[in-house]
Amino acid sequence: MLELIKAIVLGVVEGITEFLPVSSTGHLIIVAALLDFGQSLRDTFIIFIQLGAVVAVVLFYWRDLWYQLTHFYRDRAVLRLWGAICIAFLPAAVIGVLFGSAIKARLFSPITVASALIAVGILFIIIEKRAANQPAPATTQTMEQITSRQALIVGLSQLFAFIPGTSRSGASIIGGMLAGMNRKTATQFSFYLSIPTLGGATIYDLWENRAGLTNGDLGLLLVGAVVSGIVA
Repeated sequence: MLELIKAIVLGVVEGITEFLPVSSTGHLIIVAALLDFGQSLRDTFIIFIQLGAVVAVVLFYWRDLWYQLTHFYRDRAVLRLWGAICIAFLPAAVIGVLFGSAIKARLFSPITVASALIAVGILFIIIEKRAANQPAPATTQTMEQITSRQALIVGLSQLFAFIPGTSRSGASIIGGMLAGMNRKTATQFSFYLSIPTLGGATIYDLWENRAGLTNGDLGLLLVGAVVSGIVA
């Protein structure tokens, strides 16, 4: 019962922080350490419960996604958008497969998170202030206008989120704005990009650790994911 309560608390933390410009993974690592959440399950749990946030994004954009799904081969703008999403997703997919386990082993610690939260927070403030004082013209007003180059810049910016304490949404939104998107378009693109990024990370990590998971572990994973989806 105690582990179930901890899973619910962590699900709430994930749901609140995933789409804010703060690191959801970083906050989860710190809170999990404070709660003394099971070490053997902790890292997989932190990644898996992001699935709830993915479901929340799909539900929020359901009408748009359904249109895109049913018009995928008939609307060139839809093809262009999802081509850009694939390009932006590719860097994270490659780095995640090649170095994901090493990153979890070496960087998933409260000390790393605390240091990154401070450093990245200061960096984001500096970038935001510079952007406000010297605004670059936003040439891209809608997601359908995003170029391959802009998508790649966003994808490379998202790589900073492999450091726990760095916000995935914050890094990708700033990357989009620096690439010439307006804030609304950069934010929407970041949310869309979360679908393959977080969904892929969840499926891959679950597959990699499937042998060590018990039925009880799976129950906690599902509880955390459901709670995070509801809160998000």
